[in-house]
Amino acid sequence: MSDVLIHAEAGVTTITFNRVDKKNSITGAMYGALADALAAAEADPVQRVVVLQGHETIFSAGNDIGDFLNAPPSGEDSPVFRFLRGIAGFSKPLIAAVCGPAVGVGTTMLFHCDLVYAGDNAAFSMPFVNLGLVPEAASSLLVPQMLGYHRAAEALLLGEPFMAEAALEVGLVNRVVPPSEVTNLAQAQARKLAAKPLASLVATKKLLKKGSADQVLARMDEEGAIFRRMLAEPAAREAFGAFMERRKPDFSKL
Repeated sequence: MSDVLIHAEAGVTTITFNRVDKKNSITGAMYGALADALAAAEADPVQRVVVLQGHETIFSAGNDIGDFLNAPPSGEDSPVFRFLRGIAGFSKPLIAAVCGPAVGVGTTMLFHCDLVYAGDNAAFSMPFVNLGLVPEAASSLLVPQMLGYHRAAEALLLGEPFMAEAALEVGLVNRVVPPSEVTNLAQAQARKLAAKPLASLVATKKLLKKGSADQVLARMDEEGAIFRRMLAEPAAREAFGAFMERRKPDFSKL
């Protein structure tokens, strides 16, 4: 069975991370499938809304570290960057249903969604610094805008998880419900949107994001260049080595 499931019905495309045994960690092939699914939904006039979802116990653990080390992103055409540009530029309504941990890109992709519904077991974290890296998905721009500088600094410099209620307080999520209700809620909201005129949805979303779209893409490119450079530096090598060896990284000399 595919690691990314695509289901289209009544104008709603649902994209499901389907790798629960690996905590829905995302491989390069999965990024490619995600980018292709977004592009297909963008081009299809029948599809009016996209829902991103995982499992009741896990949204996504972020990048699959082994796959990431074997095939690191080498340029702007890498699958991960195609996905990030695709989600940032998606013109139709985009909804996320999030339960359990949402790590790294599992959190940063949410800043590009229009509506986010979370289970009360959701935990969001952006541990890029802990891996010797920098934020991605324009999160260094979007996180301070939403959370304010000091909360953003805490989230991005410490990389510690914050829970669903805290995400609700700062506006990252729209509503928190029991995990068993998240998918149904997201689908109900998607059906409401799909019943509305597509031109009005697209135009309203464009107006909401007016003035920030170019900034987001520019910051995404800037982050990507630094991210790729830092992948080859000692701190990242130590962090990833420690992860694979199941030990605590030692940054004392870095």
